[in-house]
Amino acid sequence: MLLVRLVITRCSVDYAGRLTAHLPSALRLLIVKADGSVLVHSDGGSYKPLNWMSPPCRLTEEPDRWTVTGKSGETLTVHIEEIVSDASFALGEDPGLVKDGVEAHLQELLAAQPDVLGDGWQLVRREYPTAIGPVDIMCRDALGGSVTIELAGNGAAGGASPNGGTASARRPRHWAVEVKRRATIDAVEQLTRYVELLNRDPLLAPVGGVLAAQSIAAQARTLAEDRGFRCVVVDYDELRGLPSNELRLF
Repeated sequence: MLLVRLVITRCSVDYAGRLTAHLPSALRLLIVKADGSVLVHSDGGSYKPLNWMSPPCRLTEEPDRWTVTGKSGETLTVHIEEIVSDASFALGEDPGLVKDGVEAHLQELLAAQPDVLGDGWQLVRREYPTAIGPVDIMCRDALGGSVTIELAGNGAAGGASPNGGTASARRPRHWAVEVKRRATIDAVEQLTRYVELLNRDPLLAPVGGVLAAQSIAAQARTLAEDRGFRCVVVDYDELRGLPSNELRLF
């Protein structure tokens, strides 16, 4: 049976990867989840962990040190000074997030009209299962696969070689769609996790991301577009075939 482990300990933490980070000694909560992830929490500041390692990762325990190694070799080292509590619990099967009526209906409407998300798109599946939770909608476009790009010569913009030529690039053929009433940065982070995981599957890759919502926060749009995701603002009434309440000039 898979268990969730909660450890209250006085510790310091060091992360080493693309960047380095250090948490000085303090009393903290360590969570080892059934999916293998390890999270370091404090008592305040935010609901988010101070540091964490997402699965797949490997936890090695010694009396005074935990070492968590990620898939790319990055490490999270927890220096244990004192353990106050160490308990494990079986939480059982989780029914998943129950969406409110509008958000759930948005998902149904977009799944029935995938062309709203992209021309010629086809629905693969709603609630597409992954190891970290279901993707709201998975679509396949009509243009996926390899494309050939002509490279201009004479040092033209775009990084072409002086001799010109051609290069092949991969256009996404599958699209993971995250559906929200109002999309925030948290929605972008969630979509990022899905896309990174799905792109490890050679039968699906390359997989692109789409943020579909009735409204998208400016910060969320900036972050999503910076990560190469598409942002689609949808009108709930129009999807239902009703006149839109949005005021337009024409």
